[in-house]
Amino acid sequence: MAGSCEIGASGAPIGSVSARVPRRTGFRGEWRYGLLNDMRRADPQLDQTVKRFAVLGQDRTQQALPELQLLRPRLDVDSVNQTRLWRELDLQTDRRMVALMPGAEYGPAKRWPLERFAELAARLAGAGIGVLILGSEKERALGEEVRGASASALVRNLCGATTLADAIDVLARVDTAVSNDSGLMHIAAATTAHVVAIYGSSSPSFTPPLTDAQTALYRALECSPCFERVCPLQHLRCLRDISTAAVLDAVLASFERRPHGPTLVNARQSSIGGPG
Repeated sequence: MAGSCEIGASGAPIGSVSARVPRRTGFRGEWRYGLLNDMRRADPQLDQTVKRFAVLGQDRTQQALPELQLLRPRLDVDSVNQTRLWRELDLQTDRRMVALMPGAEYGPAKRWPLERFAELAARLAGAGIGVLILGSEKERALGEEVRGASASALVRNLCGATTLADAIDVLARVDTAVSNDSGLMHIAAATTAHVVAIYGSSSPSFTPPLTDAQTALYRALECSPCFERVCPLQHLRCLRDISTAAVLDAVLASFERRPHGPTLVNARQSSIGGPG
């Protein structure tokens, strides 16, 4: 909408005022008085982040959610760039590929333990499945830890080695993406990959992958969701109680929904550290 700014993040109003945006729409709260000139009340029925942003993009006279149908986003893929990436990375096209995204900028309460990602990578690679680790430059060390612990040439660390556009093209080529609740998870959901989403301090009810091709793993403990950056109880059971075997089963189930290539050896039997 020309001449307007829909504000969801707490720091956004200051920037919109500095840019002299004439109409600044946002929800009441977070010290926004004087910064917003189109103040809205957050309806308790807005039980998902996407619904809150959709409402901010509406005029006040438009129909209220949840009656408004929310579309499933889909990102465009650059097939030429995708082919270039596969060639330059020397990736095989005749095997299953899984992307792992072990990072989450929000904080450790959203991150499934790295050792579990490494176990998962090793089991997949042991079954002949290619594994690509995606993330930002900040997450390069995380990716390298997963790659090193997996001890397989089929596991590649691409953290910090791709642009955002490259990551979209990679995710559109893999069979399945395993991710914490992060920005990359939502990007994967807007491609053709099946998304296995792992939730800790957040909730799949509040920030779900906006795709029908998804499996959400969530423990729903008595303390969940806390939405904290660091576990306030210091046990992180919401993530630690999600086993490697459970995630592996979700990945293999996604393969059954998406036939591809020859029959693979039993990945459940290819492990480091047992059933997990």
